[in-house]
Formats: sequence, structure tokens, C-alpha cells
Amino acid sequence: MSKLPQSKRFGRAAIATSVAAGLVVSGLMSSSIGTANAAGPKTGGTLILLEHTPKLDHLDPSRIYTGRDLAFENSFFIRTLVAYNPVPGAAGAGLVADLATNTGVPSNEAKTWKFTLRPGTTFEDGTKITCAHVKYGVSRVFAADIITDGPGYLQQWLDLGKVEYKGPYAKDTAGQAAFDKAVTCSADNRTITFNLNKSVADFNYLGTYGVISPVQAKLDKGDAYDLRPQATGPYKIAENTTNQLKLVRNPKWSKASDSIRTPYPDEVIMKFGLDEQVMDQVFLNDTMYNAVNFDGPLPANKDEFFQNDKYKDRRINTNDPYSRYLAFNVKKMPCLEIRQAMYYARNAKAILDYAGGTFFGGTYSTGSISPLLGLDYEPTKVVGPGSPDFVATGNVAKAQALMDKAKTSCPADYKHATVDGLVIDISQSVTLQDTIPINTAAWARVGLKVSYNIIKSGYYSTVLNPAKQSDMSNSGWGADWANASTVIPELFTLEGGFNLCQNGDDPAYKDFKAAVDVAMKTTDRAKQAAMWKALDVKAMESMWILPTNYGKSQYIWGKGVGGAFFWQPQGTLAWGKLYIK
Repeated sequence: MSKLPQSKRFGRAAIATSVAAGLVVSGLMSSSIGTANAAGPKTGGTLILLEHTPKLDHLDPSRIYTGRDLAFENSFFIRTLVAYNPVPGAAGAGLVADLATNTGVPSNEAKTWKFTLRPGTTFEDGTKITCAHVKYGVSRVFAADIITDGPGYLQQWLDLGKVEYKGPYAKDTAGQAAFDKAVTCSADNRTITFNLNKSVADFNYLGTYGVISPVQAKLDKGDAYDLRPQATGPYKIAENTTNQLKLVRNPKWSKASDSIRTPYPDEVIMKFGLDEQVMDQVFLNDTMYNAVNFDGPLPANKDEFFQNDKYKDRRINTNDPYSRYLAFNVKKMPCLEIRQAMYYARNAKAILDYAGGTFFGGTYSTGSISPLLGLDYEPTKVVGPGSPDFVATGNVAKAQALMDKAKTSCPADYKHATVDGLVIDISQSVTLQDTIPINTAAWARVGLKVSYNIIKSGYYSTVLNPAKQSDMSNSGWGADWANASTVIPELFTLEGGFNLCQNGDDPAYKDFKAAVDVAMKTTDRAKQAAMWKALDVKAMESMWILPTNYGKSQYIWGKGVGGAFFWQPQGTLAWGKLYIK
């Protein structure tokens, strides 16, 4: 979801299964890319994806917000109005029509967007997809107490006036009337129109997300829809248990209505809850030729995978467009000096070395915006390389001075950090037994007492709940498309869909939010980019997150799998292009 699991054109939340506490993994820009065999793609067989968590965070298209899971779902069983082109390289970040006949028609200074549905599209039960189905799917995201964790752009952008819409499950006459004006259907039920409260020139990029995908109201079971959403793509869910998710061909899907997807395997099976070391041994010994590691190899095994030519045709090592960080829960950690001390005391080098150094682990980050976002990126010079106090192994003297100041300026917070102890949320991973001691020892150098809340499943649904989130939460983020408007507001404003900082009461928030509002209204792209850079600086000065690294990711697969390439939009493999040789 991500959010966790690029310069989105490319990303959202990075998957929070970390190779190190404070380090999250995904991918982009391959240094060693396996390619399809010369014979070309083949149809048939079973593709197996191996996953160590007990289940995916979500299957409901309205609730998925991690890049890897978005790519998986959209490749196989959920269609959206528009989609990313499933091809290698930069062309893969281009939009193409999917359920719609084109990539959207803007008018009224991009405050109005229209999409016309192509004929021949159906749900898995044969029901023809109409505008009303898409409109209902859109309405569900407003039921924030039930449909959680998805992107929040629709709630921000649809023109509902001053009415608060509560979604389709509530008796909300005024809200429903406002929604019905904001989202309308043509008389033939084929064209959907979105009326926005501001100009959004790139609104159609949101059309690649499941929050704008069709749902049949009669089959919607609210929260339970997450277990078995209706398919609109070439596969449907045949089984969803604690052991596996099984996809089989959807006989109601028509290739004539879908020029994007090429469903090669007869079945796609994701196996859950597997030991990560066992998963690596599967690929080291090639005992499951038709499998792909859905997570990526453990640090201890990367040298073997990427230095041994035996695996050269079934591996990818990529730069990725996610900025990784630890989010401070500012409500629980309001003392700026303690947050800063956490940053300076951390041994970033030891963690990066554990992840494989720059070859496997990436580079130290300087803020929340990935370098792969291009126009909007610039080192903040507040943290990381280029900043005056950055020391890769930790600036202990700087951290101690901040702790000494905090002891006087915020004694209650000092006690919480040094006596009671701070708690960090992190997703379960076998690497934690190695990385947690590195971090706790580094922070202990200045008296910081830290423990970890290891979450086995449902990571983002947990940390996005203010009642459940701990003092800090491990995470990562990539822009939803090529504009930091999908980074800064999302991470650091209360309206954003991924604000883990809970920073609304911070003294710096009011001015920050005002500057965000100005940037969002700025149509001169160069001027807007300068604003995003300045806001990244302000966020780092406020230390709302503890930035860790701009990373790299690795993928491996069995020798019987063909068609693997890195797909830029979601920072992952192009799952839908894989086939069994």
C-alpha cells in the first residue's frame, strides 16, 4: 500500500516487510534483467508466487495501496478505467485505455473528467459493466469506517460542496445527493463524469487505481468483500484460505475487450506463510521451476544469487523509486529534539551494510522525495549526504547534545524515550533478529530505549489506525505518479491518505499546510517543483519522519518461468507477462 510495498509515475506505499528495521524493499532500473526465451510466451501451466506473510493486506480493489499488490491485482483479476502499459522501460509508465475507450477527456480547466466505457466488458458472473457499477465502486471509498487503507484523492477532489458524504452503507440523504452531482452517468449508462472542486490535470492517473473500478452493489458485502471481490480481468478467485490464494481463468473475460492483458498460465497460486530461508532454498536449488519469490531474497543469500552466473537469466537487481523511512507518531513523540536525536544516533551504515551495501541496499536518503522523481527532487541538505551533521555510523555527539536539551525542554517525553521506552511498528521478517540489535544498540548510545512491535499480518491496516499505531512505524513511499503532489500532501497533511505522522498539532503544521495548499494550486510545473523541494526541506526540519534510504530490490524466479521484466509504474515485476516455459 501502499501505500509499502518509484517515482509514481510509479509507487505508493512500499511493502513493509523489511530487510532491516527502517529499511523497506521493492524495485526499479535493473542491473541484471532476465528476459523471455527466444521461443516466446506460452499458454498453460501453473504460476506459483511464494509469499512469507500469512496473507496480503487486501484484495478489495478499493483498499489496495501497495505498489506490488496493485500490480498483482491489476495484472490478473481487476480492471480499471485506464491502466499502465505492461512493457519494459519508460514506456511502461504510459497510460493506456482499459475499461474506458480512452484515457479520459478533461474540460472546464480539468475540473471535469469524462470516461466512456468500452462495450463487451463484464464481471465474472457475466453482468455487463456499466457506469452505475463504476460510480458505486467510487462511492464505497467514502465509507471510511469500513473501506479503509486505500488512496484518499477522491475524498479530497470530488466536488461535494460543504457536505460530508458517508458512503453507500449509511442513510445519508444529503451526502448521497451531493455525491450524485459530483459523479454522474450518461443516459446510456456508458459515460461517467467526475466533477472536481479544483483543476487536476493528471486526474486520469488515479484511474489506474481500484478506487475507480466497478463493483456490483448487490454483491458488495462491505468489509467482507475483501475476501472475495468480483473479478473483471482474465482470472477470478477460486480459493482464498490461510494457505493460499488461487486464481483460475475467468470464462466471462473477453480478450476482444481487453488489449492489455495476456493471460498465459491456466492458474496462478500464491502460497502464504512460508519461511523466508526455505523460500530462498527453493530458488537456489531450483526445486520449484514454475515459482517466483513474491518478496525477494534474504540478504544472506543475495551474493549467491547475483554473483553466480547459474542464476543470471532469472534474477533482477533494481534501483527503486521508494523513499524509506520511520514515521514518527508526533502525537506520542511531540519533542523535536528527541526525534532529531533518534535520527543522529542511528547507525545507518551498519544497516545498509547488512542489506548488502550500495549494490543491494541503495543509498542514504535526504528526504521523502525519491531521486527518481526527477523534476521534484533535490537533496534537502537537512539530513543525509550533503547535510552538515550527517555521519553514516551516527553522529553520537550531536544526538547526545539533543538528548541533553530534551531533558530540560521536554522532560516527560525524555522519560518516555529513556525510561518507559519507545515502540516501533514493523512487519515480521526473519532479518529482524539481526537488524533490531543493530538499531537498539545504536540508540542506546545516547540513552534511548527502544523495542519493536512485530506485526505478523495486516501491517498497514494496523499502523494506519491511530488507536493502534505505536511511537514510530516502519514504512516507505513512492509518488503515485510523476508529481510530488502525490508525496508531500499524502505523507504530511491530515487530508493525505498516508499520514502516519499524526502531525496536526505540531507547531510547524499550520504554515506547512498553507504552503501545500499554494503548491497544489500552482499550475506552472517548474514553480510547483520548487515548492515541493522546499516543503521536503521543511518536513525534514520538523523531523516528522526519520529518512533511511533510497533502496534497491531484488527478484528471483525458477528456470521454468519466462517473460520476467521490471515494470516501472508500480515498481515490481510485470506479473501478468509471466508464463511457464
